[in-house]
Amino acid sequence: MSGEPWGGVTDPELAEQLAAGSSQALEQLYDRYAALAYSVAMRVLSDPGKAEDVVQEVFLKLWKGATAFDASRGSLRTWLLVAVRNRSIDHLRGRGGHERFEKDISQYAAASGAGSDPWQEVAQSMEREAVRQAVSSLPAEQRQALELAYFGGYTQREIAAMISLPVSTVKGRVRLGLEKVHSYLQGRGFVDE
Repeated sequence: MSGEPWGGVTDPELAEQLAAGSSQALEQLYDRYAALAYSVAMRVLSDPGKAEDVVQEVFLKLWKGATAFDASRGSLRTWLLVAVRNRSIDHLRGRGGHERFEKDISQYAAASGAGSDPWQEVAQSMEREAVRQAVSSLPAEQRQALELAYFGGYTQREIAAMISLPVSTVKGRVRLGLEKVHSYLQGRGFVDE
């Protein structure tokens, strides 16, 4: 959808207008993706105020660095959502005030845009939903450990310090959680035996 006209202007056209300094392009981009960006930030942060801050920071970063955006590396939508996710993780780690250089966008951009495989995208979407269901079915302690480790990017030592538990307990919760997720996915045909 990122390359299709929305309001008569495609994302690549918006990127060009942004690079030329058009504030209207920024407004249109914000209207197009702010709600989605906010939902990504909320998923990571679970704090409406911090999520709003992250979205504003990322749009400001895009505005200031619009000339550096390279459409050949991926879609504007993908760049924006990856930047929101990474910035949200920075806030979780207490690095909200420090700017990070965003790298490795190519791994995210490869699955979207013109020429991508729609069947692969559908399969990936089904897999993501199955993983979400598997994680949500876990006991709260195991779910928390997995979310902090795999979605928050924390080490097991950092998680142990955050929730005041021994590292061995965190390791056990992560291991049990992964085993249950594997079993859940295996039972639904997403993982081979």
